[in-house]
Amino acid sequence: MTVLEDRIAMADADANNLSLDEWFERLERMPVPEGYRVEIVGGNVYMTPQRTNHWEIIFEIAQTLRNRFGKERKVLSDVRIDFPGHANGFCPDVVLFKESAKPEARGHWRYQDVEFVAEVISQGTAANDYGPKRLAYAEAEVPVYLIADPYQGRCHVHTDPKDGDYTTCTRVDFGTDVDLTGTVVDLVLKTDDFPRD
Repeated sequence: MTVLEDRIAMADADANNLSLDEWFERLERMPVPEGYRVEIVGGNVYMTPQRTNHWEIIFEIAQTLRNRFGKERKVLSDVRIDFPGHANGFCPDVVLFKESAKPEARGHWRYQDVEFVAEVISQGTAANDYGPKRLAYAEAEVPVYLIADPYQGRCHVHTDPKDGDYTTCTRVDFGTDVDLTGTVVDLVLKTDDFPRD
């Protein structure tokens, strides 16, 4: 093993031993461009730009939740929540918390208090939203996970988490109402104004 290979192996070992807090502290010191979201999925760091269409869908979903629940429930976007699994520090596009939810002493929100998550697909991280993040949300028993995919022009609504995955997935094309009345959010989400990419 060369000296360079030895140093790379040592750096990799050091990175694998970092806690999520240490990872995020390092990331906060980095010059991340404005308008980018940073999260850790399965121990890998992802930085994705916020596009106009992406933000418009996030805003529509968050506004619908805020109109339904007022200020009695926290509706947040892009806040760090550590989910089950190896090094999962997610920053969901939209999250709805239980009425009793409060941040921990460190200022972090608990995944056990999440009732609804929405992710809007970006090309570079779509595999995360459909794969490891879906499984982590199911493992955390998040009752409703909605994926809005502007490339497909469709929403995927995952419900009924059991044994680390969702047992039900409903697909709804943009322009059709997403009926969530039988779920914890108990609302109808209009998708008429969801833009497509």
